[in-house]
Amino acid sequence: MPFLDTPDGTKLFYKDWGTGRPVVFIHGWPLDADMWEYQMPGVTEAGFRTIAYDRRGFGRSDQPWSGYDYDTFADDLKAVLDRLDLQDVALIGFSMGGGEIARYLSRHGGARVSRVALVSAVTPMLLKTPDHPDGVDASVFEGMIDGLKADRPHFLANFSKTFFGAGVFSAPSSTELMQWTGDLAMRASPKATAACVRAFGETDFRPDMAHFRMPTLIVHGDDDQTVPIDVSGRAAAAAIPGSTFTIYEGGSHALPFTHAERLTNDLVAFLRA
Repeated sequence: MPFLDTPDGTKLFYKDWGTGRPVVFIHGWPLDADMWEYQMPGVTEAGFRTIAYDRRGFGRSDQPWSGYDYDTFADDLKAVLDRLDLQDVALIGFSMGGGEIARYLSRHGGARVSRVALVSAVTPMLLKTPDHPDGVDASVFEGMIDGLKADRPHFLANFSKTFFGAGVFSAPSSTELMQWTGDLAMRASPKATAACVRAFGETDFRPDMAHFRMPTLIVHGDDDQTVPIDVSGRAAAAAIPGSTFTIYEGGSHALPFTHAERLTNDLVAFLRA
């Protein structure tokens, strides 16, 4: 399996398919690169080179005890682009992966990047603060961390229902698919899983949003109970002049799974535009 080294020596697993202009997929919490099961093949077949990597602490990458903050994540993304010498790159970030993109653009000047897609992303800011009164209360993130520490498999199984928008009488995805994503989540280290809740829950990306100076696609479900659209998708669209904002009506957080074909088609159309 291919790995590359980050500046602090952490080894990141990555997959690299096809040829053409490069597209780098950045996964969400608490999954890994395999979550792009339904987008990477279609984008590769459309004539692009697709790359996805496991964030430090997740999947097949190393599991260091430290480095679970967005400055480090942005530096890890830079290592991927530099080590593979990628140019004219499109970055696609899902959920917390959108934060990597925002911090990379501000911290590293958007080097090598020509376009960006934010899917169900946590940008610009989730946490409720005095100057961000519509955000998510800090107690929600503390409760998530407590649940993970007490019984990680149980917490993640329950979280999956919200993630997919599954109810008592509705199941937008199969039981097997939901169980598979749970298996991906359990491959991560417990330290990384809990630390990343604090990272995506508390990081303020609002200053980073001014660095989105390239074509940007924002995709969000209007029934996202994990990352509410008003404080994320709509706020990001307002913060990025000229961005394209696509709302999936009735869509939950798990758009790469529940709306797999539509999302793949929308990404290909955006990449070709």
